[in-house]
Amino acid sequence: MPSEVESRAIEEFRKTPIGHHSSDLQVILNEFRALPMEDKHCLICTKANREWQLAKTSGVRGKPVKVLSKKFTKLEDAEWYVFKLRWKQARGETLS
Repeated sequence: MPSEVESRAIEEFRKTPIGHHSSDLQVILNEFRALPMEDKHCLICTKANREWQLAKTSGVRGKPVKVLSKKFTKLEDAEWYVFKLRWKQARGETLS
């Protein structure tokens, strides 16, 4: 279960996934960015500023990402989805 500080940071990201973040949230985001590159969830833009698709990195430089079926029409929703996946990967906990 997330600590009180983590809970505030999670809520901050949920409300404002894009832009400047508090230092507490930045610590979490840096942790996620430091996860191994193999099978890391990411987003690709499939229609400029209109559609994003979930993908996974290969972990091998130059090898393309594996595009998954999940698509989004709002970048904020896409970012929140990836945040939850990375939280699960890093912490082993599911966020709702």
